[in-house]
Amino acid sequence: MKLFALAAIFFAISPIVMAQAFSSVPGQGRSMVVTKFGIVAAPQFLASQAGAHILEQGGNAVDAAIAANAVMGVVQPYVNGIGGDLFVLYYEAKTGKLYALNASGWSPKALTIDYLKAHNVDQINPIGVETIDIPGAVAGWDALRTRFGTLPFSRTLAPAIYYAENGFPLAERNARYWVAERLMQQPGYRETYLPNGVAPKVGDEFKNPALANSLRQVAEHGRDAFYSGPMTETMVKFLRSQGGTHTVEDFKEFQPEWIEPISTTYRGWTVYEIPPNGQGIAALSMLNIMEQFPMTQYGHNSADALHTMIEAKKLAYADMYQYVGDPRFTSVPVKEMLSKELAKKRASLIRMDKASCQVVPSDIRQTLDSHGKTTIYLSTIDKDGNIVSLIQSNYAGYGTGMVAPGLGFSFQNRGSGFVITPGLPNSLAGRKRPLHTIIPAFMEKDDIHIGFGIMGGWNQAQAHAQFVANVVDYGMNVQAALEQSRFTKGTFDGCDVEMEQTIPETVRAELTKRGHQIHLLEPFSFTVGQGEAVVRDARRKVNFAGADPRSDGAAIPQGPNTK
Repeated sequence: MKLFALAAIFFAISPIVMAQAFSSVPGQGRSMVVTKFGIVAAPQFLASQAGAHILEQGGNAVDAAIAANAVMGVVQPYVNGIGGDLFVLYYEAKTGKLYALNASGWSPKALTIDYLKAHNVDQINPIGVETIDIPGAVAGWDALRTRFGTLPFSRTLAPAIYYAENGFPLAERNARYWVAERLMQQPGYRETYLPNGVAPKVGDEFKNPALANSLRQVAEHGRDAFYSGPMTETMVKFLRSQGGTHTVEDFKEFQPEWIEPISTTYRGWTVYEIPPNGQGIAALSMLNIMEQFPMTQYGHNSADALHTMIEAKKLAYADMYQYVGDPRFTSVPVKEMLSKELAKKRASLIRMDKASCQVVPSDIRQTLDSHGKTTIYLSTIDKDGNIVSLIQSNYAGYGTGMVAPGLGFSFQNRGSGFVITPGLPNSLAGRKRPLHTIIPAFMEKDDIHIGFGIMGGWNQAQAHAQFVANVVDYGMNVQAALEQSRFTKGTFDGCDVEMEQTIPETVRAELTKRGHQIHLLEPFSFTVGQGEAVVRDARRKVNFAGADPRSDGAAIPQGPNTK
């Protein structure tokens, strides 16, 4: 606690630190990784190591990202896997161009509001079969590899296949989050994740040979194994046995999309996010509002700074929920939402002496589903400076927890994000993508390029804004920026807010005085998300990386070829 308090004082009185990009700070727990070679930063060290090994074998940042992501699905199945979705921002160093990939799945064609009502369903069951959209992860890997990768799936999926087949001992946070009690009765859950009916503990070995076989099929036959092969028929048969409307055609006809990133400027930096159907626009809107306030002058994690960010979050998220949906079905006013003029108007609604418990637009009273705090984010960079910012998720932990016989992975429940009130941007429809929580990010200024992200359901956009402020307003390096105490608010209305108890008590007292209703979280709480970041200094051709201590993750550098 004293170290964090010291850091807050240091930021408040030291303009030198604020002016120095990537400075270390008092109380910083670990140093950045710094190398001329590539780095993989993932939330589990086995995944980071697998990605780094792929770099050592001659792969690039894309190959390393696929390898690391595949291993993550084996070692942390409670947050991601091939039954979920994927988004990517890819920075191509030689051209300086940023590409965006939306590999979020669509709902089955036959699943509509009228269909649910005809079957007497007036509320979506958050772990019901109606929440299972077509998983987009494997199609995302394929699109990414085909356009920018250099190695075949037989190479990049080999580490994941090895760990699934031969097993791995559980790390600390693995064991802590492994069991989802609410899913115990879901078909296939116990058999897959609780061998012999017993939850594995720290150091216990876990194997998933069925998942190894599924990954092996993808390694041999590519995306067709998942979307138009025997595995597809197994999935469809299982889903329909659970009451689903899924068809082979729903899988076969699914394609991810290459899209243009959206961006805003924040005090000279350009910050990029994935466009709707994701929540990334809320992070940019929040930054636009924060830019109207002297954040540096306020001091890091001071009462004024936190108050401003919390209030900006409420305003940005209200607009996001009001307007964002699948742009193939509804017009999303992206340009208007990101305008600096709108930000000024929104900023004028913030009172520095009082928290707002009722945000605008005034007809928003929706509480966001807090289940979706289980996602993985990873970033990779290769020796040439190419960067992958990748996020992948089942949504609510294991998603539905449903596992088809012999496949070894659970299906997402991303469709629980739909609403079944007709006529809204996020209303359920066939072949539609729901409003999505998972968002990778990227920021750059001059020769500095940063791929970053912080997972955690609806926490993500607000966590992104806090990370950007740490780097831009307070001059932190990416490791320090990830380590700092964070807040999160999972609701639209109300003055409730959660924050780590490492935020000084004096600051919390002042926020309470202004009307914020604070719920304290443990230090380095999973609730505020965990993230990673990689950096390219193009002038010096040096790479940097940081990894969040809120996970079992690590940033692991590529070793040199000494043969």
